[in-house]
Amino acid sequence: MCRLLGVVSSQPAPIAELVAEDLEPFIQLACEHKDGWGVAFRDELGAVGVVKGIDRADDSDMLRGLLKSCVTDMAVLHLRMASPNLAVEMANTHPFGDARAAFAHNGEIRPVAFLESLISPELLATADGTTDSERFYLAVREQMDHGATPEEAIARTTTAIREGAEMIISLNSMMLTPTGLFTYSEHDPESEVIGRRGKGYFGLSYHRSETKTLVASEGWPQPQPQWQPLPEQRVAEFTTGSLAPQIH
Repeated sequence: MCRLLGVVSSQPAPIAELVAEDLEPFIQLACEHKDGWGVAFRDELGAVGVVKGIDRADDSDMLRGLLKSCVTDMAVLHLRMASPNLAVEMANTHPFGDARAAFAHNGEIRPVAFLESLISPELLATADGTTDSERFYLAVREQMDHGATPEEAIARTTTAIREGAEMIISLNSMMLTPTGLFTYSEHDPESEVIGRRGKGYFGLSYHRSETKTLVASEGWPQPQPQWQPLPEQRVAEFTTGSLAPQIH
């Protein structure tokens, strides 16, 4: 399973400054979530950029340099813990996507063949890797390519997965587009992962301040009332113009 962190700010700044005191505790989670890292961000032209690596985040000079130099107002960070039998390679490293959207997932969905049934052959042919997570993204992308808004695409795709997949450990995900950050929280409360980790392991919470909002999975202290949980089976939308979550 993986770890997710997103940030949206009313003013651009280096990602390291936006995440501030929560950055180092997040990166240190790579002691366990050690199978690569990825960063998605909105660039100065309004497109989505993605940079990733397969080294440990806490040992990566490339990551630390990027976080200090990349000036943006929206970003998503992902630490990967590879699912069994999935290779640790760039093609399987989150976030997935292009200049239109970048998508990161924390969980597992089976069978992969069901996910592929939600994707057109032409779009499926663009897959780089072998993960269920990339196919989750392509199923969302399929909806967006046919006119759905990001929140509609995520809602339709997660409903289809819930109704048709044989196994869902978690659908927790973040998608960054040129217009906003979209998050989704849902997991199986009976999964063995919950038994090992505790009921909060797949939750997403957010912390809003005057100029920015952080959204993250757990792993370091996130005291309430500063951090508030996001509702399950709902899409939360965060924009630079309205830092509070809009729940769909």
